[in-house]
Amino acid sequence: MWEKYTLTIEEAAVYFRIGENKLRQIVNEHPDAEYILWNGNRPQIKRIMFGKMIDSINAI
Repeated sequence: MWEKYTLTIEEAAVYFRIGENKLRQIVNEHPDAEYILWNGNRPQIKRIMFGKMIDSINAI
């Protein structure tokens, strides 16, 4: 999983240790964010870009 470019919500929850509901909330609040790739109506989390965003904030 650490080599994949994009992660599903479920995979990102495990990888980043953030709840699925919290990730879905982040996606819904920021649908045009650079760390989200939409595959139809399914969001894919760009692993490296989302990690950089996480590094830049203090709380989720």
